[in-house]
Amino acid sequence: MEKTIAIIFIVFRLFLGGMMIYGGIQKFDKPIPSPTEVVEKAQQFSSPAKENTLQKILYINGAKQTGYFWQVLGICELLFGMLLLLQGTGFVGALFLLPITLHIFLFHLFLEPDELVELLQTGLLLVINIALVLREKEKWKHLIWIKPI
Repeated sequence: MEKTIAIIFIVFRLFLGGMMIYGGIQKFDKPIPSPTEVVEKAQQFSSPAKENTLQKILYINGAKQTGYFWQVLGICELLFGMLLLLQGTGFVGALFLLPITLHIFLFHLFLEPDELVELLQTGLLLVINIALVLREKEKWKHLIWIKPI
């Protein structure tokens, strides 16, 4: 049974690490649109019925327009995904990925609640990430729980 659980957690690490590496690569796949292109695209979705799509466009393109945030996010996803795949640094990778997977899940929860498949997929990534961190609780529980005197 213990061996089966160990294999499941290896699969979790490979899956989450692979998804993060893929997501990080995708951040560099397309050129960053100019501000005028963003405004033109946003104007296509200015009707109240398309407000959710407009919010997503403005949010993502706002991150891209900073000139650094989208790229830093991509680099972090690549680096932490690779750390997760390596045997000795898997815990550090899982720990550093936790705020990123939380953010991805919350993005889909609040800006794409109607996309059930993506919401379930990102929720699964978050649950896997939490499970990977909790599996190593012996490494960090002393930071939270204080022994009584």
